[in-house]
Amino acid sequence: NLVQQSVSLLNVKDPLFKRMGASRLARIAIDDKRRMKIVELGGAKELVKMLATAKDDRTRKAALKALVAISKSDEAVGALHEAGAIPVIRSTPDSTEYNEIEQYKWNLLSRFQDLRYDVSS
Repeated sequence: NLVQQSVSLLNVKDPLFKRMGASRLARIAIDDKRRMKIVELGGAKELVKMLATAKDDRTRKAALKALVAISKSDEAVGALHEAGAIPVIRSTPDSTEYNEIEQYKWNLLSRFQDLRYDVSS
């Protein structure tokens, strides 16, 4: 299905395909059921990995946007926490080209804080 295909794109080496997969996941994650399907198929873990290894701002932006979409589900936030998202998000550099990167990072870290996860360090 589309979720599985999109998660699979995150595993491709080419950043263009990674961005396509992340963009699709951001559009798919419109309710908790779909967000959890993304998590179940490994999408949360793959997006965190994609963000951690991204070499350019466009790829980081796509990963962060998809993470924000998934994080609207409390249960998915738990999965993102288990996937090690907080230190990866904190260490993601801000961008002079894409202001959204800083907004997405702030949004995600606020979401973790709202659910009582420690975002310090």
